[in-house]
Amino acid sequence: MSSSFERYQKRRLISSYFSVVISIGLVLFLLGLLGLLVLNTKKIADHFKEQIALTIYLKDTAKEVEINQLKKSLALADYTKSTTYVSKEEAAEAHSKEIGEDFMDFLGYNPLQNSIDVYMKADYISSGEVDEIAEELTAMNFVDEVVYDKPLISLLNENVTRISFWILVVSGIFTFIAVLLINSSIRLAVYSKRFIIKTMQMVGATKRFIRKPFIWKSVKLGMIGAILALAGMGAVLYYMNRSFPELELLSDIYLLTGLFVGVFLMGVIITWLSTFFATQRFLNLKTDELYY
Repeated sequence: MSSSFERYQKRRLISSYFSVVISIGLVLFLLGLLGLLVLNTKKIADHFKEQIALTIYLKDTAKEVEINQLKKSLALADYTKSTTYVSKEEAAEAHSKEIGEDFMDFLGYNPLQNSIDVYMKADYISSGEVDEIAEELTAMNFVDEVVYDKPLISLLNENVTRISFWILVVSGIFTFIAVLLINSSIRLAVYSKRFIIKTMQMVGATKRFIRKPFIWKSVKLGMIGAILALAGMGAVLYYMNRSFPELELLSDIYLLTGLFVGVFLMGVIITWLSTFFATQRFLNLKTDELYY
């Protein structure tokens, strides 16, 4: 009978520890994912900004030497990420494929123009900056016009600012919730040992001596939960980097290392503090108060 009861108690203890580890792991995993989102918000926003093209349409009278000089100057410009030259023949072929028929058969000539698509660096994608660049390019006598989606740029910048703000707000709220959830799990684990704590205190054990094994046990559970969370974060990060290599999610190793270390330390610190205050509470209670 005694052996059976001991096995039952041991299974309950293992189940309790397992629940605490899973709770800590899931909370830290979600918190880590939110951290990855915060760190990569600018990178993701920059990626979308750099997909906006500024198109320079060239006059038919433009000389080849002038076009080559413009392409070289654009390639060397601080604001340029990449450029693509599209001849009027290539533009006509692409347009014919798009509409499903050769429009030049009806017109008898190619009305399209040679053009250069300029993809700019994200730091220069603002209405004011792009306006100045467009005016500078339009002033060239062999440039017919410069076209870009101004409303899209304004809308993108406004949305990036708004989304960044709300991500920070949600991050703060979620961090607070994470602390509360981990604290609740630890308090429940310590609550089940409240009579043991009081018994040790009654036989003369000091508060520090009583707290030490509880804190060390909780910290170990926090470490295990944090390691599980980091493994999950690593898997998600690997998958996202494979799916979207253009975002270069693994490019900033130091920042990612800081995030992973931060998640691990958070698991240790929160469990340490939660256990300290939980055991302190039961140490300060009177014996008859343990039943409530």
